Amino acid sequence: MRPAAALAARLGLQVHDLDLFEQALVHSSYLHEHPEAAAAHNERLEFLGDAVVNLVVSEALFVRHPADDEGTLSARRAAIVSTSGLARLAGRIELGSWLLLGAGESRRGGRLRPSLLASGFEALAGALYLDLGYGPTCDWLLALARPEIEADLPMGTLKSPKSQLQEYTQQRLGERPFYRIVAASGPDHAKLFRIEVLVEDRVIGVGEGHSRRAAETAAATAALATLAGQDGPARDAP
Repeated sequence: MRPAAALAARLGLQVHDLDLFEQALVHSSYLHEHPEAAAAHNERLEFLGDAVVNLVVSEALFVRHPADDEGTLSARRAAIVSTSGLARLAGRIELGSWLLLGAGESRRGGRLRPSLLASGFEALAGALYLDLGYGPTCDWLLALARPEIEADLPMGTLKSPKSQLQEYTQQRLGERPFYRIVAASGPDHAKLFRIEVLVEDRVIGVGEGHSRRAAETAAATAALATLAGQDGPARDAP
């Protein structure tokens, strides 16, 4: 059985176009190393899937939380469709083990990398939308993301690490954090960024990622952990 067929069966999806479904699993690094093995990588499907996931989640949150204003709904959506949020959904279906990656990307832990999992999940949603239509794709996404959609989390927990860090440093230190790239290595299709975040010219966090945004988020997360360890009240920062 083809991997795409096995994954579709595992997810309980009646996929018609297995070639399209399999394309959603093809990372650019795999196509770069095996140009004859696949017709295309999954980045176009990722583009489409991003819109599909955002619409499904937005509509579900609008119905589930009728008392929320636009800002709160936007924060709830961001917590679900962020890189870490989508990686969490991808983890529920063990998507990383099904992705077709180049040998180098696989050795670098790509199957566990949040940005790669999130991209693959969006590509999968895009393929399902094209193959099955909006209704079945929506039903599948809602079933998978139900815990996050129905959660009544306080506003502070919905904010991204970068937003939390900025609010904390401005409130406590009167300064905004500054992010700077200290290294960027690897080929264009698998660039790895290393970024430091500084406050008052002091490095308080370092992070890595395959995009500047992912690396900045990782650095902000590390900085929040550092501040929480140095100053107990930091744990109460919004």
